[in-house]
Amino acid sequence: MPHRPFLKLTQQRVQGLLNEFLPKETQAPQRLHQAMRHSALNPGKRLRPALVYATGEMLGVERSLLDIPALAVELIHAYSLIHDDLPCMDDDDLRRGIPTCHIAFDEATAVLAGDALQTLAFEILSSEPRLNISAESRLQMLTELTRASGSLGMGGGQAIDLEMTDREIDLKTLESMHRMKTGALIDVSVKMGYLASDLRDEELMGLLGVYSQSLGLAFQIRDDILDIEADTETLGKPQGSDQEKNKSTFPALLGLEGAKLHASKLVDRALDALHQIPYNSDNLAAFAQYIIQREY
Repeated sequence: MPHRPFLKLTQQRVQGLLNEFLPKETQAPQRLHQAMRHSALNPGKRLRPALVYATGEMLGVERSLLDIPALAVELIHAYSLIHDDLPCMDDDDLRRGIPTCHIAFDEATAVLAGDALQTLAFEILSSEPRLNISAESRLQMLTELTRASGSLGMGGGQAIDLEMTDREIDLKTLESMHRMKTGALIDVSVKMGYLASDLRDEELMGLLGVYSQSLGLAFQIRDDILDIEADTETLGKPQGSDQEKNKSTFPALLGLEGAKLHASKLVDRALDALHQIPYNSDNLAAFAQYIIQREY
């Protein structure tokens, strides 16, 4: 997995940032703020912000300068999970081993909590003074994160996923869907680390894109595999839910072993891109290996 001390440090750092920037539970409207904190502070892997840190630090950026883009990415991820779990979407009762937001509170509060986490991400990214970069770079970050979150990214991917339930699709369509639904936020996490640096190198950006896009697909394939192989306690969410809902998945299309092989090839592609980058990419390489080895 990613170097354990590095991942643990970034997890603790992001947890502290979430606690600092989320409205306190005692602040009105209390129920909404309690719901936001319930979902966002629920301990997760924090892989997306860790990718922001790993990319930025590889390019010589101080960790403190990466805090705000890392936090913004995690807030977007937290909002997306709340909405994904809703009865009108994936209809899940558990997330990371605890009741999902609409179960712990109610459906309307969950919708609003997701909305508020999303807008908080953009508020922080656009205005927080500790993100001491040029106005142009800050605008680039905002542009990339909004695009990755919207109808041409994560939101659009979720819409396609809902449309494709109970339907047979080919590998190209499945990959396209997950490049948007799962891959876009992983891709933009790497971009945020790059944009925090002073470097503007098209070749470097292209190689990082090959890495992040390959990683995003491999991550989704591993998710699909774990839905079959892992148990509910390990996953922290219901095992077998994709099969039960007749979702389009890589194992359903390629078979279990075929899906594992496809994920392995994508990781090899990601690592090959890193090998062409003239910086110490050990942490990013460790992430790629972790993606297909993780158990939850």
